[in-house]
Amino acid sequence: MTSSEAERSRAEIRPTKRRVEDDLLARPDVTGVDINYKTTKGEKTDRMAIVVSVKKKKSRSSLKADELIPKEIDGIPTDVIEEEIVLHLPALEEVETQIDKSTYSTLEGGISMGPCRSVYLEPPDVPSAGYYIFVGTLGVFVRDRTSHDPMALTNFHVACIDTGWKVGDTMTQPGRVDGGSCPAGKFGTLQRAVLSEHVDGAVVGLDAGKSWKCAIAEIGSVQGKMTASVGMAVRKRGRTTELTYGKVTSVDYSTSIDYGDGLGTHILKEQIRVDVDTSKSTQFGDHGDSGSAVVEAGNNVVGLHFAGNKTGTMGVANPIQSVLDELNVDLCSGFSIVTKPIVCRPLVTRPVFCNVLTRPQVCSVVSQPWVCGFEPLQTRACGDPPFEHFRPGEVGPINPGEIGPFNPRELYGTPGAGQADDLYWQGYAAALEAVKEAEEEAKGE
Repeated sequence: MTSSEAERSRAEIRPTKRRVEDDLLARPDVTGVDINYKTTKGEKTDRMAIVVSVKKKKSRSSLKADELIPKEIDGIPTDVIEEEIVLHLPALEEVETQIDKSTYSTLEGGISMGPCRSVYLEPPDVPSAGYYIFVGTLGVFVRDRTSHDPMALTNFHVACIDTGWKVGDTMTQPGRVDGGSCPAGKFGTLQRAVLSEHVDGAVVGLDAGKSWKCAIAEIGSVQGKMTASVGMAVRKRGRTTELTYGKVTSVDYSTSIDYGDGLGTHILKEQIRVDVDTSKSTQFGDHGDSGSAVVEAGNNVVGLHFAGNKTGTMGVANPIQSVLDELNVDLCSGFSIVTKPIVCRPLVTRPVFCNVLTRPQVCSVVSQPWVCGFEPLQTRACGDPPFEHFRPGEVGPINPGEIGPFNPRELYGTPGAGQADDLYWQGYAAALEAVKEAEEEAKGE
């Protein structure tokens, strides 16, 4: 079956799968419902099926009638596989062998973080009753859609843990499990969180003066977002297994997961299923990797990792667009450096330099022109609101269209994109020289 044929088959099965998945997930020991190739006698066939995951496969004779998975649903074959799904968040007692416990002076995605507060737990959630601390992964940076303030994105179950969470809970990097401490390691406070039918997410506002960047450790600058597709090669960088590789095998995966005492079992639907690329990694994710951003080859984020099977060879991620929409944030991607014009002063005949990006833009020449001064460099994420344009001698912004068409990316490229870096800084230096020269000539006159 070709990839286009497989996608057509998935589209045909999807309405039926969505109609019956609640009933299937309510049956004992069922952990997931998916659309994928049917396996017969250990061999993958070329026929699509509704695939039902269970904690432990049992003989049909040992099951009650209402526990049986039908062999077909509306003429669509079913398949039953053995696979238990768990949250990828460890408590203090769990021992990890491959972890990044580092403290980062400049925060970025893919690193250890966790709440400062401890949580009282009892069996069966933990071996013995007591207070526990937890750790997960800071996935990537985002910006609030209203205030545009930067925030760290992670999972609900990383930042909130249980029903005792509240806005303002403090977070530390690294997590306390990894040696972080509060208040010394505090980097921000919980702003909002959501655990819904599609999203397990939370955002943490940063403390004043905290250094951060729109990048993921070992992966690099985030370029944007993208919708995951079956067959897509992806990577993630998490606190525990660090940089790992996988392939998207489904975008229809629905799973039932136990969130522990207080929260109980939650069903998350239409999730991204990722299976490990065994040629590059032994696992895709494990306990402590919850909150990792899943990215494709071009460094576009496609999902937010939150769970997987017990061996770590398969991971589950929220679609990134659902995460952003439900948390009311936008993804931070890359960096651009701009200068913000300040009030100009009159000089003898000179062009008006309205703004500087990679080189000066000459807006107009007037009879008594102005040369603008420039405030110190400001670092702004590409996803920020556009910088303001100013008329000479005015403080308020004007419509950029009044100074002619201007597409900085089209004209000059994007800083950080390979060779564009050199052109960017050369252009910026030239702009500063132009301003300096104009000021010196004005003094002479």
